[in-house]
Amino acid sequence: MQCFTVQAPSYAEAERKARAQYGDNLNILMHESVKIPGGFLNLFSQEGVKLTVMIPSRKSGFQYPDAQKEKPRQAPGDFAVEKEKVLAAANNAGKDSAMEKVLALMTAQNAEFKMIKEKLENAGLAGSGEEHPTLNRIDDILILNDFPASYRKAMLEKVRKEISLDGLNNYQTVQDKVLEWIGESIKIYDAGKFNVRPRIIILVGPTGVGKTTTVAKLAANFGIDSKKRVHKRKVVLITIDAYRIGAKEQVEKYSDYMQFPCFSTVDYDELKRIIATNSEGVDLILIDTIGKNPRDMEELGKMKKLLDACGTLAEVYLVAAATTKSSDLKEILQQFESFNYRSVIITKMDETIRTGNVIGVLSEKNKSVSYITNGQKVPAEIKEASVIKFLTNLEGFKVNRDKLEEKFPEKGKGQMQEWI
Repeated sequence: MQCFTVQAPSYAEAERKARAQYGDNLNILMHESVKIPGGFLNLFSQEGVKLTVMIPSRKSGFQYPDAQKEKPRQAPGDFAVEKEKVLAAANNAGKDSAMEKVLALMTAQNAEFKMIKEKLENAGLAGSGEEHPTLNRIDDILILNDFPASYRKAMLEKVRKEISLDGLNNYQTVQDKVLEWIGESIKIYDAGKFNVRPRIIILVGPTGVGKTTTVAKLAANFGIDSKKRVHKRKVVLITIDAYRIGAKEQVEKYSDYMQFPCFSTVDYDELKRIIATNSEGVDLILIDTIGKNPRDMEELGKMKKLLDACGTLAEVYLVAAATTKSSDLKEILQQFESFNYRSVIITKMDETIRTGNVIGVLSEKNKSVSYITNGQKVPAEIKEASVIKFLTNLEGFKVNRDKLEEKFPEKGKGQMQEWI
């Protein structure tokens, strides 16, 4: 395979130029907007389009039929048409070995083209074939924010379907609509009211996402009146992480500071007993778990069996870091499905300026988000998740916050949602 680039003021002109120069056998892999130098001393430039095209290599002993003759244009990537032509040529030659060689070559070329295209799409580089600059700008912003390729594709299709060609000429209106659609794709978990005492919350997730710190933040926010500095609820902390160095000590340090009881166990029966003997008059039991590799299904199964001691009314929340790349986040959400987690807590929001990966993957998996955390400070830096918090964290969008708050009102201005 050989790849070349062609530049022109428009997509159509660039395609004509490419086909005139390299023939109709080329395949268009991608397009992008570029600045084309021009004018006196190249001081003035104009908007243009750059195409990246791929041309199948011509191996010795093989030529496409009528390669030098004028022929009707076929759609890029129409391998079926090319295959029929090659088969016809091989049959006319009457050589079985030649036919086998041709078929093998075409199969290899087909597979190589698909592989290259998939890699480009996954990297966010494959063009959609659209020449309208508004669509290109929207896609560029989605790429900037690390939205997954599947989410970007769906969003651009929605733009094409919902907005007319004339409407595309008003970029600001289009980007406002896209921002609203992104907001509509964010699902916020509504915990509601809880009449069961004690309320049992379990945090699960991979290693290093901040589960222990999040447990401490939840304990402080639900259990301590920050203004009066007194306990407002009775809270018990439990850790089943007896393997990570310093894990037990870290939880005990938080519990001592907040003056909440703390227990540690790795045994099913003992966990059941701790919960039973500490349920009288207790409002909340928070359980910190072992950080697990989401690919280690055997270890996840063992932890799931241990946590069954908490009963069917226990609430499980998956903790994931905002810095996790899309592919890994998808795997984490999938592998922890067996825990039947109610929602996702996103941590380390302060460590990234791009959250399209989180928005896109949660939307694709139809998962809600309950809380977001920033930094290590306890009890501060934990808040209820909201659509506004995600949208205002996006890069490249011109955000009309007042308008967005009308469409996506926040339930409260406090850090945490109260429960009775």
